[in-house]
Amino acid sequence: MAQNPESRIVSRDPENLIYAFSPANPPCCEIAPGEAVIVETQDCFCGQIQGPDDLFEKVGWDRINPATGPIFVQGALPGDTLAVEILDIRVLSPGVMVAVPNMGAAGHRITESRSMLIPLRNGLAHLPGDIILESHPMIGVIGTAPKEGSVATGTPGPHGGNLDSKVIAEGSTVYLPVNVPGALLALGDLHALMGDGEVLICGVEVAGTVTLRTRLLKGLSLPCPVVETEDAVYLIWSEETLDSAAEAVVDKSASLLAQTLRIRDEEALCLLSARGNLQVCQIVDPLKTVRMEIPKYLFKGNYPWPT
Repeated sequence: MAQNPESRIVSRDPENLIYAFSPANPPCCEIAPGEAVIVETQDCFCGQIQGPDDLFEKVGWDRINPATGPIFVQGALPGDTLAVEILDIRVLSPGVMVAVPNMGAAGHRITESRSMLIPLRNGLAHLPGDIILESHPMIGVIGTAPKEGSVATGTPGPHGGNLDSKVIAEGSTVYLPVNVPGALLALGDLHALMGDGEVLICGVEVAGTVTLRTRLLKGLSLPCPVVETEDAVYLIWSEETLDSAAEAVVDKSASLLAQTLRIRDEEALCLLSARGNLQVCQIVDPLKTVRMEIPKYLFKGNYPWPT
């Protein structure tokens, strides 16, 4: 969609960046539900990698995975669910990728650190080795404040955070819990392109802008972060291991289906086993993240939230 020049813009200025989700973060702005907002974001390295000589080892860990915000949503109260509609994502060229010894899913195959700039032109990402791939922009970090304490923006959790799920893209809606007044929404870590797993420790990392609109689902509590696309609903969960994350998201998905459709647990599990898709989001963050894809038609129009 075309960006509305009259929409409120939340800049990526340093004073609007956070590195942990916390109820103690002062909001950078306040919005009303239904208001379209353009959020500028930094890349996950906070602009510290500008060329091949800027190696990952030189990047300050205190400036990794910045999120723009937090944004105070009027009327959001604990026990509500915040629906965030992703109206538009625009990425800035170039993107950045890094390969770092002993990091990622196969760091033992990397012998020396390397930083790579990825030109982005006409919707295409030009990767090393003369490989050209279609760009699919998505949001890596999006979340609300936890009830107490703080969670680093590089870590996923029940509040959202670093979910690194490629279905969080233009046209999707992300459902997040409201744990504190105003929700304190923040987002960042855009990717021009990222495969499931994010096995190198990064996708094509970019700065950019996200146009979003929020709405409140009063008194509705969901079991975990949920993403809705045109055709499916995705439940997302993170744990220390993929096995435990998979078991938890299956359990939460079965409960949601059983309650929504008013069927027995084994009947809900039959649906998941026959038509659900268990997918990996990422395996390189402090917690591993998976998602369960449930085709919308399985809900028979009875979604867990008002449509």
